[in-house]
Amino acid sequence: MSEEKRSSGWFWFLLGGGLFAALVVVVALLGYAAVKTLGGDSNFRGSSVGVIDINGVIVSAQNTVDQLRKFEQDDSIKAIILHINSPGGGAAASQEIYEEVSHIRNEKKKPIVASIESIGASGAYYIASGTNRIYANNASIVGSIGVIMEWTNYGDLLKWAKLKPEVLKAGSLKDAGSPVREMTPEEKAYFQGLIDNMHEQFIHDVAQGRGIPEAALKPLATGQVWTGQQALPLHLIDKQGGFRDALLDTARQVGISGEPNVVKPAKKRHSLLDLITTDADDLWPNPERLLEKQAGFYFLWK
Repeated sequence: MSEEKRSSGWFWFLLGGGLFAALVVVVALLGYAAVKTLGGDSNFRGSSVGVIDINGVIVSAQNTVDQLRKFEQDDSIKAIILHINSPGGGAAASQEIYEEVSHIRNEKKKPIVASIESIGASGAYYIASGTNRIYANNASIVGSIGVIMEWTNYGDLLKWAKLKPEVLKAGSLKDAGSPVREMTPEEKAYFQGLIDNMHEQFIHDVAQGRGIPEAALKPLATGQVWTGQQALPLHLIDKQGGFRDALLDTARQVGISGEPNVVKPAKKRHSLLDLITTDADDLWPNPERLLEKQAGFYFLWK
């Protein structure tokens, strides 16, 4: 065999070996990522506690509900903890998460616990009330069982700018809540009726979740907040303590001895492919959207 053919053979051998090694590395990395996505080290499968963070203003229920359903269906997750630090948010979004929490608690019978960090108010407290047990620190802010609706009236600004809005409508309440004029008495009564109905739903669901008679809860449903220390004798929480207390107590309750494995939902990371295939508004909101302020109903402490 000539020297030229021998060198060519070594070249293709090394090239094939390098490609095979690269393939092995890629497969190993994908396997590792899959294990992490499913919840960590497989040695801990069957002895895990799922933890879902609820932080900031609640705008949408979709991500949290999806995470709850994944943990609900995963038999290796023995219990779920909602780690809450939120003033609440949209009324419908908070209610949707509450309903999923109640489903897991009452229908699936999987233990689900709330651990309130600094704030667990209004819609966030609504969600927490659906769990089996609520933990809060002594200085945590808890409660705010109330509904709020607000928007900015900029009618005077339009007058100053000599702009006059024109509205055509069918139905006297079609443009109720218009930000360019004062509300009529009919509109105020209309909105107050909606708010009162939502407040009744809030009180009913919290009373049901906490096992408190509605008559006993109504005096507390003024939108007021309490510290964790004040909330305990009012039966708004079950135990004073932080996340660590909630984690260890919950682990013991479901028969996990020693240090429990904590599983959190995998975080979605945007790649270069996302920049090419995703609507840009999903990654960087249109500045015009940031200026929009729609009238809405909120379970929100401010």
